Amino acid sequence: MGQPIYQTIESHKGTYVFDRIAENVDGEFPLEQLKKNELLIRPGLIYRTKG
Repeated sequence: MGQPIYQTIESHKGTYVFDRIAENVDGEFPLEQLKKNELLIRPGLIYRTKG
């Protein structure tokens, strides 16, 4: 990917922890792979809420 993967990300909604790299299907990242407490950050990194 060529960019650092941050272990945690802070936002106004809370702290998110790196969980995994998203599955890429035909150049896209299907949102079905996300759980309720997760979010997808470009370029295909999945973070989950801390705690």
